[in-house]
Amino acid sequence: MSYDLIIKNGLVILDSGEVETDVAVKDGVIVAIGSELGEAEKVIDASGLVVSPGMVDAHVHITDPGGGYRDEWEGYVTGTASCAKGGVTSFMEMPLNQVPATVDGQSLEIKYHAGVGKLKSDVGSFGGVVPFNLSGGIQELHKGGVAAYKCFMATCGDRSIDGDFMNVDDYSLYEGMRQVAKTGKVLAIHAENAAITDKLGEIAYKNGETTLKAYVASRPVFTEVEPIRRAILFAKETGCRIHICHIACPEGVAEVTKARKSGVDVTCETCTHYLYFDTDELDAIGPVVKCSPPIRDKANQNGMWEKLLAGEIDFVTSDHSPCTPDLKDKDNAFEAWGGISGVQNNVDVLFDEGVQKRGMSLRQFADIIAANPAARYDLAQKGRISLGKDADFVLIKPNAPYTLKAEELEYRNKISPYIGRKIGAQVIQTILRGHVIYSKESGVSRDFIGEFIKK
Repeated sequence: MSYDLIIKNGLVILDSGEVETDVAVKDGVIVAIGSELGEAEKVIDASGLVVSPGMVDAHVHITDPGGGYRDEWEGYVTGTASCAKGGVTSFMEMPLNQVPATVDGQSLEIKYHAGVGKLKSDVGSFGGVVPFNLSGGIQELHKGGVAAYKCFMATCGDRSIDGDFMNVDDYSLYEGMRQVAKTGKVLAIHAENAAITDKLGEIAYKNGETTLKAYVASRPVFTEVEPIRRAILFAKETGCRIHICHIACPEGVAEVTKARKSGVDVTCETCTHYLYFDTDELDAIGPVVKCSPPIRDKANQNGMWEKLLAGEIDFVTSDHSPCTPDLKDKDNAFEAWGGISGVQNNVDVLFDEGVQKRGMSLRQFADIIAANPAARYDLAQKGRISLGKDADFVLIKPNAPYTLKAEELEYRNKISPYIGRKIGAQVIQTILRGHVIYSKESGVSRDFIGEFIKK
């Protein structure tokens, strides 16, 4: 048999663990794994490289369309190019910060239309759960093919912008869960106590606080833990499958573990930046590293690594949430936009920090970047190197340190807290359904072969 592509001599991460073998691709899917596979139109020699499933980044914000308000934020062209360069072959797109937010059938179609001819990676969509779409919007999103839903328990959205996203109150969360449960899909939740964090932030600001360290103090650990508990209680009551987004403290992870052991269908994620940065370095970096929940102290970070390595955190995401530079360039941290640009540096940073520095197994690495998020959101063709799956790969060169420069970023606005950082591994190639969408030698492909994944 003649194949379209064979990847030879790489250390391939399979379900059974890593093995030096070859992988053959035909018509965009994996059709053979082994040695002496035969001939192919294209052969990639992966000697010295780790061949991992392409990353399924389960938490990415693309602001397309911008609706006249956010037109200069991250669009599909630059966002998916950044994915390609970073080893992300598919991602789950949040229902905000695009305008209009993705909260019903019409806004979902607007988003799909905005992505036509602009995708370099595959995209699964979240639909929003907001107080104003409980009379049919959730059902329209289900019919339109969203892979899952998302809501905010923290304050979000700009009320001066018609069609912007909005956080849920307790009733909206409860009723939204009841409706999502009937679809069988997962509700992903940003869990922070809005009333307390908003008031603590207001008090700190009025008291003249300006630093990121003060911002972190205004969002203490318990303001994550309490809403996680509340969401779990509502999930028990409604039967809704839930996922807790971007947990930043081990105490929050412990609540998920406890609930899961009691039979609740709940999973959780953390983000690369919570495993990499700590509070004491934030003010030296500046508002480019501001996010919510906030980046906590070193002891907290160590606790998060313990939870991750122990298997209590299901996957790691970027929560790529970029904006324009002016919204980050603030002397007062409380006035800066909260969001980190990170989708291009998930794979390399996690490989370096997890596998190379902390001894994470390659199998666990592949699980947390690909297999687990694909499984949670029922992306049946994604996440694993096995027969019949989409031929999505990232080829990683271990022990290959480099220092990230701003000009190397594919983002529309080239700002990132990882600029200037020495990263100890490199993405060498990214392959989507058998097509090379990035190589270190030639850069990001000019082709737009990405597709929306509709469920």
